[in-house]
Amino acid sequence: MRLQTIMDEAPFTSFHRKLTIYTCGGPFLDGYILTIIGVALSHMQTQLQLNTFWSAMIGASALAGLLLGGLVFGYITDLVGRHVMYTLDLVAILIFSILQFFVHNAVELTIVRFLMGIAIGADYPIATALLAEFSPKKQRGKMLGILMSTWYLGALVSYIVAYLLLPLGEDAWRWILVSSAVPTFLLLVMRWGTPESPRWLASKKRFKEANEVIQEVYGVKADVSKMKDEKPVKTNFCKMFQGEYLKRTLFIGLFWTFQIIPTFAIYTFGPQILEAFHLKGENVSFLSEIFISLFFLIGCIPALFFVNKIGRRPVIIWSFVMMTVGMFILGIFSNSSIWVILLGFALYAFFSGGPSVLDYIYPNELFPTEIRASAVGMGTAFSRIGSFVGTFLLPYSLNMAGIAITMLIGAGLTILGLLVSIAWAPETKGKTLAEASSVEQVS
Repeated sequence: MRLQTIMDEAPFTSFHRKLTIYTCGGPFLDGYILTIIGVALSHMQTQLQLNTFWSAMIGASALAGLLLGGLVFGYITDLVGRHVMYTLDLVAILIFSILQFFVHNAVELTIVRFLMGIAIGADYPIATALLAEFSPKKQRGKMLGILMSTWYLGALVSYIVAYLLLPLGEDAWRWILVSSAVPTFLLLVMRWGTPESPRWLASKKRFKEANEVIQEVYGVKADVSKMKDEKPVKTNFCKMFQGEYLKRTLFIGLFWTFQIIPTFAIYTFGPQILEAFHLKGENVSFLSEIFISLFFLIGCIPALFFVNKIGRRPVIIWSFVMMTVGMFILGIFSNSSIWVILLGFALYAFFSGGPSVLDYIYPNELFPTEIRASAVGMGTAFSRIGSFVGTFLLPYSLNMAGIAITMLIGAGLTILGLLVSIAWAPETKGKTLAEASSVEQVS
């Protein structure tokens, strides 16, 4: 049996379950690290003497690192493989998590979080490419889609941990930030020993190693006789910007950007945004953030079902429609009761589950093995340019334009995401990776 057929038609096993859990650890850490800074920022102001500029820089620095990490390490992963990078990036995250505790000023914290962002950004293409290439065809949507739900789980857990650590006093923010070292270390231990992707090995004509992995994971040997006559496929970064692949690159980068700018702004400056809506008081703010985070998390559950049931394209289009409604409620009724405000946040958060689960599904399905990690890295980088700018400018927008205009700007961004999806979102439901990534097959 051919290597691709074995992997596409394989039943869902304990190996797939473990690999999914280990891969989910990356988005969990991402959500945890990027969200917990919002709580820490509101408690480090006096000690680090932060003004609006440095608050914005600290809040957005990890996003800038994500941009660089996704772009550079996606390409490196396609060159050298997924296996080694799958654990090395976690070592870097662990080191920088600990270093946050020892910073003395805003400049040092900005630098450390920028470097941490590079390592987090690297995990997007590394881990998702590995998971996609091991995923059976029928389970691929769920295995990839569930990743983003763990981002929101990480964000939710970070809020809870942060508020539990706040009683530690004026240095509580240091303990809040360093707390990310604990899940990072646990994930590093779990990922150790994960095998290389047989698809990547085969694309580099390393058939013996590919067969060894297939034998270890599936208990059978693959027929590579026909593949031995094929030329090894070179990793060509420029392929993403040629012909049909250019349209796919733009689609992924744009829909991801327009979805994630409001989301990251809400998470990074959640306490400040809620205060602008007059939701004041530590308990009110905490409960509101938990409420919003729960809707972000819960929204991924029906999306995971519908991407396989009705398809990728209708899910992303209708999700953007409802996200826009939620942001308009926040902008138009910004002086309404707490229940109207929470309704707006809940609508946006719940229906963001559609684009969120597709953040990982689309780039892994629409590009071939030799540039798959590069494509995920490019999508990550593309979206983080916008999210960095949006997150950096949000404190200024709140101060100068007010919360209503700021939320209406968010509604405008989700409308742009809707238009991009209507124009370019393809349907890949039920197709193998080879079919989905072929420029002749996807419509």
